[in-house]
Amino acid sequence: MHIPDGFLSTPVWATLDVAAAPAVVYLTRRAQRSLDENQVPLLGVLGAFVFAAQMINFPVGPGTTGHLVGGALLAFTLGPAPASVVMAAILAIQALVFQDGGILALGANITNMAVMGVLAGYLPFHIWGATKWRRFSLFAGGALSVLVSACLALAELLISGVRMPPSVLSVSLALFTVSAILEGLITLAVMQALERIQPRTVHQPQPSKSPVLAAVALTAVLLATVGVLFAAGGPDGIEKLLKLQPASLHSTFLSQASAGILGLLLIYGACLVIGRVARHRSL
Repeated sequence: MHIPDGFLSTPVWATLDVAAAPAVVYLTRRAQRSLDENQVPLLGVLGAFVFAAQMINFPVGPGTTGHLVGGALLAFTLGPAPASVVMAAILAIQALVFQDGGILALGANITNMAVMGVLAGYLPFHIWGATKWRRFSLFAGGALSVLVSACLALAELLISGVRMPPSVLSVSLALFTVSAILEGLITLAVMQALERIQPRTVHQPQPSKSPVLAAVALTAVLLATVGVLFAAGGPDGIEKLLKLQPASLHSTFLSQASAGILGLLLIYGACLVIGRVARHRSL
C-alpha cells in the first residue's frame, strides 16, 4: 500500500506533501479536544500494534501479499482524529527509519492511509455503530479504509503517468478488494476480541493497568518477533503493480525481530510524546 519514491510525478508528490502537513496539524488540534490523560498510553500501544501487524504479510492472490493497514481499527478505538495522527506517525517512521514507502511520497501515503483511509474507515461505524448493524459497520469500516486508500494510490500513479493496461488495473483492483475483505474480517475479529477482554472498548480511555493495554502490547511484541516467521513472502499490491521486489533489509530471524522491536519502541515513544504534547496544549 505504501507508494515508493520514483513513481509519482513531482507535481503530484509535491502537492500531496503540501496538503498532508496542514491536514495532520488540523487533525492533531481536533485530537486535543477529546484526548483524555488515560488515553495517551493507548495511543502508543495501539500504534505499536498496528506497526507490528503491518509486518505480517498474508497471501491475497498468486504471487501477491497483503497486510493489515489498521486505519479503521485505530479509528474505532481512539476516534478518527487521534487515529489519523497515530497512523501519520507510523508512516513517517516507516519511511524515515525503515525505508518502507518513499520520503518524497510520504505526503501521498499520509493522505491516502492516515487521513482519507482513517476517515473512510470510521464512516460506517459513525452511521451504523449504534444500531443492529454494528458488527457490519466494523467490518465495512476496515474494508472501506483499504479500498479508499488503494484507489487513491492508483489514481495518483495514473495521474503521474505510470502505465497501467486495463487488464493490469483490473487485476490490481481485484487484489485490493480481496485485501479489503480480509482487512474487514481482521478488524472485526480484533474489535470483538478486545471487547471480550473489556466491554465498551470503543473510544473508552483505558487506565495504565487495563487488560486491553496488556493484551494489545503482548500481541504487538509477539507479532514483531515470532510473527515474522510466518509472514508470507512476495510483493504487496503496489509492489506487484510497479514490478518491485518487497523491501527487505533484514534476512535473519534475529535481525527481523530486532528491527521489529526497534520499530515498536520508536512508534510507542513517538505516540506517547505526541499524545502528551497534545494533552498538555489542550489544558
